[in-house]
Amino acid sequence: MAANPTISYDIYRHGSLGTTLTDALDDLIGAERIHPQLAMKVLAQFDRIVAEALSEKVRSRLTFKGSLDTYRFCDEVWTFLIKNVTFKMDNGTQTVQADKVKIVSCTAKRADDK
Repeated sequence: MAANPTISYDIYRHGSLGTTLTDALDDLIGAERIHPQLAMKVLAQFDRIVAEALSEKVRSRLTFKGSLDTYRFCDEVWTFLIKNVTFKMDNGTQTVQADKVKIVSCTAKRADDK
């Protein structure tokens, strides 16, 4: 089997889909319908599939402008906290504003890259 070139992180587990999946798996473990090891395999598969889908299916682009409040780089992960942010879609017709945004960016090296 060839190495999978997509790196997966567990950051997607903190969204609504990931939280719902985690809650459902916890309920199944609590009811002794699945083993915790199976739940961990399901979560790992979820992480991989979400990363793959975002990498292959999403083609929209946007630009944003705001005031950088805080940034951090730790364990190959960048975290940016930005205030007074304006997002503009690539077609330029739609803008969205937010008081505060957190952006997490992870290294996207392939498994075979050293």
